[in-house]
Amino acid sequence: MIYDYKLTTGKGEELSLSEYKGKVILVVNTATGCGFTPQYAPIEELYKAYHDKGLEILDIPCNQFGGQAPGSDDEIHEFCTLHYNTTFPQMKKADVNGGNELPLYTYLKSQKGFEGFGEHELSALLADMLSKSDPDWDRNPDIKWNFTKFVIDREGNVAARFEPTADMAEVEACVKSLL
Repeated sequence: MIYDYKLTTGKGEELSLSEYKGKVILVVNTATGCGFTPQYAPIEELYKAYHDKGLEILDIPCNQFGGQAPGSDDEIHEFCTLHYNTTFPQMKKADVNGGNELPLYTYLKSQKGFEGFGEHELSALLADMLSKSDPDWDRNPDIKWNFTKFVIDREGNVAARFEPTADMAEVEACVKSLL
């Protein structure tokens, strides 16, 4: 269950996800230098609109995709607050795939695997790029790119996975339906 996991905040403090029991949680791996980085804006809007109704957002910066989050935790936090006025919690930069991946991501991926990029202008580009490094990219549950989102319901179940190409309106509709 999601509440069994802990994360480290960008300030180095331990955060037990059990603190979020009864809340809807959006977990997202982010990067500051990515084509999807502007998604910080609608994610912050989501947080402002629904935080008081029980939504929590956990931003986990990750540098595994094209080296697009190269800064320190402080630099990443400064970028996000300066450019996108983010107010949701930001965790310590971490891996979401591979031998050093956060145990939380091992769990999330076991609950909701990759189901495709859908109809987006960057879908073909991402598929082409990923197929060059992993012939089984579309059949494994790994995180494919920055801004992959998992939505957790109030009981701690992984309700949905959204790839970075998903429309943020779909993410919002999912969150709203669980609040």
